[in-house]
Amino acid sequence: MDWEFQLLNWIQENCHQDILTTILRWITMLGDGGILWIVLSLILWIPQKTRKCGVSMSMALLFCGLLGNLILKPWVGRIRPYDINTAIELLLPPLSDFSFPSGHTYAAFAGAVTLLCFFKKSGVAALILACLIAFSRLYFYVHFPTDVLAGMAMGVLLAFLSIWLVKRFLWSRLPKAFTAERS
Repeated sequence: MDWEFQLLNWIQENCHQDILTTILRWITMLGDGGILWIVLSLILWIPQKTRKCGVSMSMALLFCGLLGNLILKPWVGRIRPYDINTAIELLLPPLSDFSFPSGHTYAAFAGAVTLLCFFKKSGVAALILACLIAFSRLYFYVHFPTDVLAGMAMGVLLAFLSIWLVKRFLWSRLPKAFTAERS
């Protein structure tokens, strides 16, 4: 854990700028509750040509929420870095849940990787946003680096699992009116 505090403290000492704090506060809020990715997944359900991506993203986000919020966070029970290093000035309100894994990060990577697998250009932009969201969690001292790394891995793996499940098992079992692409 020493290296994690060293990295967090290095970010605190070397990266904090008023303008960056303002930008990253906005970016981190995009990840609150995974709402950006949930709304995006639901929007993708509307056009038939993006529906498979929307269903896959929704499934990945559901898996992330179940595994992360209901199983891993309570089971691991890791407190947040600012609860250990109380000398840090918090730039965000304190959070009420546990730290491991980062929910902002797993939702962002689940959404971004799913989008990347279906639509490369918009997926790259989403992946950049996911990286910024992940970095913001370190910048604001609300997660340890391993929380963020675990969130990234979990989001990526559950995105791939969801895409595979949708393509392999679910899509062919849905009504044709829902799955058929129009020419």
